[in-house]
This record gives sequence, structure tokens and C-alpha cells, in this order.
Amino acid sequence: MRNFTGKKQPYNILKKDTSEALTNHGVALGKLPDFGSLAMSKCVLAALKDYNCGADLIALSSILSVLNTTTLLKSIPQNFKSSNGDFMTLLNVMDEILVVKQSVPSKEFSLDRICRAKGLNNIKHILRQVLRRYNSLEKSLDLSIDYRGKAKIKSNDWELIAKSLLSGYYDNIFVSAKELYEQTHLYIQYNGSTEDNFAELDSQSVLARSTYKIPPALVLSRDIRYSTSIRSKAILSFVGTIEPEWIEHPIKRQLKINSKEETRLNSNNIFTNALSKFSNRITMLLTKTDVSLLGRAGTVFSSESHLLQQMVEQFQFNLENKNTPNTAQHTNLSRNLESVMKMPQIFNPMKWRWKNKKQVIITVNCNIATNICEVTVNGRNSEYNNVKREFDSFLSWLQNCAVIRHPNSGVSPRVFRPQVRSKYLDIEERISHITDCKRTTIDLYNGAKGVNATRETRMEVVAWIAVCKFSCRLEGGFVRDWVVGQYTSRPANPTASPKDWISYRNSIPNINPEVVPADLDCHLPTHAYFDVEKFCDELYKYDIICKVFRQDWRYVLLIDENAKTGPFTMDLIEPHVALTQDRIDFDVNNLLLEKDYTRELGMRVDIQQTPYLIELETIVENSKNKRFQVLRPIDAHLTKRIDKMVNIRKWTQIGQPFLVVPNPNPKYSAVLVPLLPSTTLYKDLEQKMKTIGTSVKIISIEQVKNPLLEDTYESMKKIIARQCPGFNPNERELFHGTKQSGVDGIRDDGFDDRHFGLEGNWGN
Repeated sequence: MRNFTGKKQPYNILKKDTSEALTNHGVALGKLPDFGSLAMSKCVLAALKDYNCGADLIALSSILSVLNTTTLLKSIPQNFKSSNGDFMTLLNVMDEILVVKQSVPSKEFSLDRICRAKGLNNIKHILRQVLRRYNSLEKSLDLSIDYRGKAKIKSNDWELIAKSLLSGYYDNIFVSAKELYEQTHLYIQYNGSTEDNFAELDSQSVLARSTYKIPPALVLSRDIRYSTSIRSKAILSFVGTIEPEWIEHPIKRQLKINSKEETRLNSNNIFTNALSKFSNRITMLLTKTDVSLLGRAGTVFSSESHLLQQMVEQFQFNLENKNTPNTAQHTNLSRNLESVMKMPQIFNPMKWRWKNKKQVIITVNCNIATNICEVTVNGRNSEYNNVKREFDSFLSWLQNCAVIRHPNSGVSPRVFRPQVRSKYLDIEERISHITDCKRTTIDLYNGAKGVNATRETRMEVVAWIAVCKFSCRLEGGFVRDWVVGQYTSRPANPTASPKDWISYRNSIPNINPEVVPADLDCHLPTHAYFDVEKFCDELYKYDIICKVFRQDWRYVLLIDENAKTGPFTMDLIEPHVALTQDRIDFDVNNLLLEKDYTRELGMRVDIQQTPYLIELETIVENSKNKRFQVLRPIDAHLTKRIDKMVNIRKWTQIGQPFLVVPNPNPKYSAVLVPLLPSTTLYKDLEQKMKTIGTSVKIISIEQVKNPLLEDTYESMKKIIARQCPGFNPNERELFHGTKQSGVDGIRDDGFDDRHFGLEGNWGN
């Protein structure tokens, strides 16, 4: 542990002139016995001179002077614990002992007997030291002409005691970040600094509360410490609650605002009313970009809190389908919105994140009868804009999604078939490194920091924390390259530092494509709030450092940027976005790992059914032999991915691309998936259409997914094949022109050759 210094406290001990003589305050402090620190001496002096609670501070300083940690607090019986915090809790213990000590002859006083009677046996050895310290201070003050009488005055009034403590520790005031519309259960040092120093309460503190309870708004701390096990937050030890009006030292705060917030403050008389309420005690200035507050810290806090509350508004918008009616895009988005409205709980992790991070309350009301999904946001305008942007991003994903993919869809993890399982025992071992919750801290330490630790074993540790401690699902390249293939590679032209593997695109880090494995891909859980700060704290315990980048639909983490083993990235996809990721690019990217499935592999998308018939073992065998099959239309983006696999990582593309589209909602018989003009299939069809006539103009091309008709067709093809030489059914692809009603009929019910026209048109 190391002390957090903060800004230097002006104790006003020396005069400001060149004489270096003591001030009256310095002279008064010099008459006190040694209280262990200048800050505590100042607290005791204030108690003696200004607040008539000298006896309280002397007793409190006696016990605090022998305590370096808060471990003792958990051993104190509940009846001693005060809602005002640790200071009054410790004082209650001291009072209980001193009442007995002062009421009996010294020879009859027995600390052992008191501790047994009061349930204090576990801290008896500490209390013995405390009493020795108290007796020494008491004797010294009895000899003081100035303080002898005042040292006997006891108030037992927390307000007076707190004001005394503020005289020495006024720089150790922390405000709940929740009060400033920041992250719940963190605290911000309230000293006017331009940088927010975040902290959290010591877990042993009387004031430490569960995640679901409201944290104290303002606290005073004796100690501000950093621990090697905590990433970037200070730990507040020995804390007590305080009220704003008790804080008198001056500070300056600036509250950033946007143009609409500035308009709201002006147009609704909010700032004018705040001026009339607070400006007689502090200076307040409103500009287009911020609000400046200068004056007594307590009043500054009250005014800042008041203005923040007044800037909270209620905003509403609908998740709307703005596509042209009677188009495939409109139909598709309407269906997807309908599916989303049946599972509004999918937005819960997003709602929990906004509530925890920025105190923004999001409500999603889905009216299935009217097909309207209404979103209500309670928060500042600046935060509303960010929330709205996230929902707009979600709509764009939903627009391009053929079929909503339920978060728990896919193929559940299973073990390998008995015929081949013996070949894959090494894969099962690596699976357990990520999914076995029984792995010990020693196992993880060895993977992260042991003598044989590598970049890949550190990636396993990160993946284990995500899967086993945060209930994420691991998917994608790491499962393919490391868990199954155990492939590693580094750039052909080694650089001076692995840090050079990192590049940035749109401010998001990327790893050199020659590096294998490159990253970790995870889907966040639907049932729990994912706290990215706590996740980073868990990594920090194993000396794994990460930077967090936030986009509208995911977290991107840059991990081990400066580690000798080399950096890697991690994608964390939120559940409401994950359900729109219905397509898979390559068969070998379709594997997933889940918590407690210690030997099993699952699939993101079910490609076992006809016409694909791709089994788990087939995917694993392809991965082991660096082969892959394309499972979606090839466009410019996919071409780059194929190029990376083939030309950089030396994999082989096999077979013809399958156009895998998940089955539609059971309510619908078919779904249409637009083909982009950049896809290979679109271009092939475009060329074939030109053979019909050069005047043909393509408006759009859509792929039909009708599982019932597909099964029927594949079955008939097999029957016909059995009757043909070489089992060749002589399949041909033909064009057929018809009116819109005919298109709908063919899409839903298939081609019916019983329909024909007198002019020669056949089928409908």
C-alpha cells in the first residue's frame, strides 16, 4: 500500500513573512502532545478550542494511532457500529471501555473482563495498546494549563467531532460519484482538482454497502491508499459520513454542459433560481460550455448537485421502421422489430450499464398490439444523445439482420463423438483452461506470470475470467486458432517491440493480421450487468493491464500493450447487438465455449441441418488442417477476410460457398435476404440476366430462405438422383417471371407447375 498525497494541506503554522516565526495556530499546536500526525494534532486542537469535544478526539486519536489497517472493524460487534461510520464506531468502543475504567479504582479495572462481557475478545490485544496510548495522552494533557479542562469535555456529537476532523483532513473529502451522475459506488475526491481522483470504500468499513444500496453522499476519510491489487482507484479507510454545511474550506468546480443544457438552464429560470439560492454564499457563472462554481466546498457541492438534478429531463423516441413500405427492407425490419418487442429483457444489460455508469434510467415499453417500441430516457441531454446513438446503431444492425438470433440459440456444447474423441484430448485440455471454474488462483497465476507463461496462456487467463467470473461466451478466432488448432505466428519482419503490432483504425486498436491468435471475441451475458471496470480490476490482479475503448455496440479492450509477450485485443459484444449477428462467415469461426462445459464445444449458428450438414467434428478437422468453407455471400468485406486467411495465414478455402441463412421465425414460412451488389453471387446473376436481354434492369436481388421447401426439394432431389445414371439428378437453375402475387406464392408455397397460361407461361 502507498499513501495518496493529493495537494499539500496548508496548516498555517508559519507566518507568511520572512521571519519563519510560528503563527498563533502554530504556537497552540506546539503545546499539544504528539498525536502521531500534524493532521490529527490539528483535529484535536479544533476539538479543544472550537467544538467542545476534546475528550472525544483524544479517545478517537488514541485508537486511530495504533491502527494501520481496517481489519479490526469486522471484529467489532454490531451493537457498537454506527450509521455515521468508522470514527463513531471506534469511539463507541472506546467509550464503553473508558466508562468502566473511569468508574472503578485502577487496581480493579480489568480489560480482559470487559472484553469478554462486551464481545471484544478478538481485538483485546489492540485495545491494550490503545489504553496505553490513551493513558499517556491523558497524563500529558493533565499537565497542560491551557487544555487540562477542555480535554475533559465530551460531546458524543458526531457533527462536532466531524467538524474537528475536517480541520485536519479537509482535503480527504469524497463525494459519491452517483451524486455527480457518475458511476455508482465510486467516490470522487472533492477538492477542486481538474482531474477526478476516483476511490472506493474499504470493504471493511462500516459504510461499505452492497451494490443495491444507496452509498453515502459525502464521506471524510483518514487514509487514502492505493493497493497493488486495485487497478486505478484509491481505497478510503476509516471513513465517516458528513453533511455539506459542515464543510467550510473554499474550492472551485466546473460543470461541463452542451448547448441544449445551457438553453435549459437559462430558459426555465433554473440558473436564476440557483443564483438566488446559492450566490450569496458562492460565486456562480454560466457560459455556453460550462458552469463555474467558487466558494465554500459544502455550498459548491449543494449547488452542483442541485444543477445536475435540474438538468435531468425525460426524453422519448420510438424504434421505428423508416424504410419504404412494401419493400424487402421494410418487411424484414418490421419482422425483426416484432421479434425484439417480444423480448424487451434483451436491453437489460444496456439499461443496467447506463444506470450504473451515468445514473441514466432507460425504459423500453413494447406494445405488440400497435407494433410500437417506445424508449424513455431520464437523464441529461448530453447523455440522452449518447443513448439515442446507441439505439440508432442497434437499428442499423437490426436492419441488416435477416433473422433475429436468440441469445441462447445455436448448438449447445457437446463432447466429441466417441470414434474421434481420443484424437482431440489436447483440445479438451485447452477448453478446460477457459471454462473450468475450479481452476485455482495458482493455476491462473502460472498462466499469467509463471516461468512458462506465454502470450497465449495469458490470453487463456483473460478468457477464463470473462467466461467463468463474468459468464461471457467465447467465440471466434481464438477458439479456432488456439483452442482447436494451437496455432501461433508472429510478423515475418520482427519489430523492435511487440507494441508495434498495434495499429489504429477510427481510434480503435487492431493487431497485425500476421499475429495468431490475434484477439478474443466474447458475447456478454443477458442475465447480469457486466462492469467493465471490475473486469479490468480482475485482470490487474494477474498483472494484466488493459485499455478500454467504447463504441456504440461493443467494448474493445487493448490488453498487454507493453507486455514482453505481446499485446492482443478483446471484443465484448452486448446482448441486444449479439442477437442481430445471425450470419457466420466461415465454418471454422462457428465454434463457442461456455462456462462449466469443460470438454465441450458448441456452435454459434446451427449448420448441422440440410442442406449444409456441417458437423462439429467436420469443423474441428478443417481447423486442424487449416481449411475453411465460406458460409455467406462474398462481398468486399468478406473478400478481405478471405485474403487474410489464405494469403497471410496460409489457410485453404474449400468447396463452393454456402449461403447460410438461419431459419425464419416459426410465424413466417420464409424470409428474404437482400444480396449486396458487391457480392460475387449478385454479379454472377447480373451477368446471366443480361443473356435474357440487355434492357433488363435489376432493381434488387433477394435470397429466399424457406426451410420447409428446402427440405422438400432436397428430399425430391435425392429420390430423382437414385433414378439417374451416376446419381446425377441433372439439376439446373432457371429464371421464371411472374407478377407480384406469383412471387409471394412461390416464396411461401413453392413453384406450382399445375398453373399455366394459354399464351405458354408455365408455373406460378
